[in-house]
Amino acid sequence: MAIVSIEKATRHYQDGDQVVEALRGLDLSIEPGEFTAIMGPSGSGKTTLLNLIGGMDTPTSGRVTVSGKEVSSMSKTERSDLRRDHVGFIFQSYNLIPVLTAQENTEFVLLLQGKSEAERNQRAREILKAVGLEGMEGRRPAELSGGQQQRVAVARAIATKPTIVLADEPTANLDSETKAELIGLMRRMNEEEGVTFLFSTHDHEIIDVARRVVTLRDGQVSSDEHR
Repeated sequence: MAIVSIEKATRHYQDGDQVVEALRGLDLSIEPGEFTAIMGPSGSGKTTLLNLIGGMDTPTSGRVTVSGKEVSSMSKTERSDLRRDHVGFIFQSYNLIPVLTAQENTEFVLLLQGKSEAERNQRAREILKAVGLEGMEGRRPAELSGGQQQRVAVARAIATKPTIVLADEPTANLDSETKAELIGLMRRMNEEEGVTFLFSTHDHEIIDVARRVVTLRDGQVSSDEHR
């Protein structure tokens, strides 16, 4: 069964006197275990699409279903619960909490889920080791390089074993070597842990290794290539 199903989704915004049509009757489904890149020019609807899947926004019309739950009809609290329990996020700006250590940032959503201290601690250490940060658990974001901060963001995103990880331009602020390492890490997580990744990206290094590439243009799917 598809873990994400989008049917005829539209999203319109009011910008002064203008109505901006970010999505125009978009249809898309994502299956478990996919490693999919969403590409397209700026303004094509990539970030809007991720926001709908992650429950950060709701469609003007149409349906968005994640893990069998219809996001489009949820209350704000229900959408918050969906993000906590089913969706991991990786942003280009990392979005780590500055006063928390790498360990505490990784544990944060597990804490919101009510996991015990022992369970949180064990899972965070396992994941930080898996992303190459063993020995750095006690460092705060300011004590880590950009690439290391993004590895913490990946660890946090997958710590809860989410249904899907949404990554919005996750390599945009990284140098080419760090970028290659991060892409390789996410591919391993996809293959070894079965984590489903959906990227919004302009980065051809991600696009080259993606097993599916969906291109958006003017708020609609213009091509959908399975590899």
